[in-house]
Amino acid sequence: MSKITCVRTIRIAERPNLIWVELETDDGLTGLGESFRGAQATEAVIHEQVAPWLIGRDARRIEAVSRHLTTPYLGFHSAGAEIRAASAIDIALWDLAGKRHDIPVHEALGGAVRTEIRAYNTCAGYAYNTAGVARRAVGSGDNAIGPYDDQIAFTRDAGALAESLLGEGFTAMKIWPFDTYAEASGGQLITLPDLKAGLEPFRKIRAAVGDKIEVMAELHSLWNTTSAIRICRALEDYGVLWAEDPVIKMDDVQALSDLRRQSHTPVCGSETLGGTVPFRDLLAADALDFVMLDLAWCGGLTEGRKIAALAEAYAKPLAPHDCTGPVTLWAGLHLGLHAPAAIFQEVVRATLATWYRDLVTDLPVIRNGMVQAPTGIGLCTSLRPEVKKRDDATVRASGASRA
Repeated sequence: MSKITCVRTIRIAERPNLIWVELETDDGLTGLGESFRGAQATEAVIHEQVAPWLIGRDARRIEAVSRHLTTPYLGFHSAGAEIRAASAIDIALWDLAGKRHDIPVHEALGGAVRTEIRAYNTCAGYAYNTAGVARRAVGSGDNAIGPYDDQIAFTRDAGALAESLLGEGFTAMKIWPFDTYAEASGGQLITLPDLKAGLEPFRKIRAAVGDKIEVMAELHSLWNTTSAIRICRALEDYGVLWAEDPVIKMDDVQALSDLRRQSHTPVCGSETLGGTVPFRDLLAADALDFVMLDLAWCGGLTEGRKIAALAEAYAKPLAPHDCTGPVTLWAGLHLGLHAPAAIFQEVVRATLATWYRDLVTDLPVIRNGMVQAPTGIGLCTSLRPEVKKRDDATVRASGASRA
């Protein structure tokens, strides 16, 4: 038996949305998990609801723990605090499973179907997602603070940005130039001038590099169906790979079905959904072309591989999300290496080059635009010991800690 003896959470004021979970077991192992957004609410769920039930249980019974934590009386089929807490716990349990057997998580899941997976760069900057909401709108007065401040770059010269990415081996990129125009109407109307302005980065990319790079349009669930249809129709001229989260509520089967019926731009969704049921319903309604999931929000790797199986059953490609934290990136990579339907792992080169490396001991290796399969054990990374000792760290433990 591998009995859970301690549940520890760590968060830091510098990255207020991030929370890490460490699970200690009586066989001397520590598993690492992570979630994002509403860190304080997630922390409360973990210590006040989850830990009293979890401590003393067998860490090997991952499916049983997942089923208990992802079917609360309230909060299921969502990415609410209960499911974010369950996601972090589940990722930590899979890290423990790999460590217990001295194998990487992708092998613990059943083995890899590939030794590398294609990366795409989400063109965020160094400060993206640092505050309570994503830094979506960038004004002309913003100044880049480094070579990878890609969100500013795509508003200024998206063609040059595409050339920079190709030079580093990336063959796919994601941008969101329409976001800044949603506020005026609350996403109820995109005017023709705003539409043309939002299309300009896509025009510059194609003018600069032609079809050498895939381009994805992120719409951040900001638009009603009519506006999303207008945007997606206009994007058809630029051959975008997908329009991501185009409508306000990504579990709205009718809205997405209407959109797919009236536009030829493929639809991707959604990092915002939790559990298998919303994905099942969207796929059954033929409302998605690409399946995206975030393992820190959907219920962790246990739910994630079920969603991946749904994607495979409906012959839809899978793309794990990461624009949040380094542990989620590792979890997504392991699923992407294992799941037959996976085609991409999202990365942000700005965070990989800076603050991700300050938080964890190891990061994935990207070679010629491909993320390489790791050869370590578990998730293949750990939280740096100094993170817990920071002045702005909040560390909370339930149970008997070895630390």
